[in-house]
Amino acid sequence: MTLEQLRIFLAVAERQHVTRAAEVLGLTQSAVSAAISALEARHGVRLFDRVGRRIVLTDAGTAFMAEARAVLDRAETAEMVLEDLAREPRGRLRLHASQTVASYWLPPRLVALRDLHPGIELRLTVGNTTQVADAVAEGAADIGLVEGEVAHGGLHLQVVARDRLVLVMAADHPWAGLTEAPLAQLAACPWVLREPGSGTRSAFEHWLAGQGLAVADLPEALDLPSNEAVLSAVAASRRLAALSHRAVETAAAAGRIRSLPLPGAERPFSLLTDPRRHRTRAMQALIGLLVG
Repeated sequence: MTLEQLRIFLAVAERQHVTRAAEVLGLTQSAVSAAISALEARHGVRLFDRVGRRIVLTDAGTAFMAEARAVLDRAETAEMVLEDLAREPRGRLRLHASQTVASYWLPPRLVALRDLHPGIELRLTVGNTTQVADAVAEGAADIGLVEGEVAHGGLHLQVVARDRLVLVMAADHPWAGLTEAPLAQLAACPWVLREPGSGTRSAFEHWLAGQGLAVADLPEALDLPSNEAVLSAVAASRRLAALSHRAVETAAAAGRIRSLPLPGAERPFSLLTDPRRHRTRAMQALIGLLVG
């Protein structure tokens, strides 16, 4: 079994299509098919079922995906360690960040990193806080940046910035002309919330608990998977939401929504690393920018 066979297997498995995988890999369809066939023949296991012109992962193929991905992640880490022997920070840096951090706080800092160290290749993946923490713990990410509570006790957490949640509503909402949020009336209003697992949702739930409330107390709560989706839903309805003040600035400036402060709804932006893993020069360069 070779690393190239594993890369080909994962490309086919993720797309369930030989031709599309071949295009992404820059290989011929016959080369991809041959690699899969050789892998199956060498180990006496069928990884895909051929159904007409389609292919479908078998149970064995599905189980093998996680192991193949873990091997490739470790191989990539080993390659980065070797590349790190150079004096100038260079090589690939796998960065996972939650949505609010990735969209509103991180981009100028990544630009600064590339300006200082053009030899660093950045790979940014966006997910919610739970997904980011999982990626760092599993070795799929070198650095994670989150805005919520982290359940992985083995990770190192360092606060790099502060944020605050605000109450968001449509520009023509009955509360739009107020200067303070009527906290006693929050449980009487319909809401739009970020999905469970997001840092924004976690921070809002924590703030609600301080008000003697829970999400279950909010009527007609609708869960949506991004800040943009929440803003669109709020702007077109009488629903309320709680989002980072960074996420609402553009929509507020355009007159689409209004926001009011939520007293005590502050939260940190945190950097996650795994202390068991080698810290490359590229990682050190980015961390220096983020905490400086």
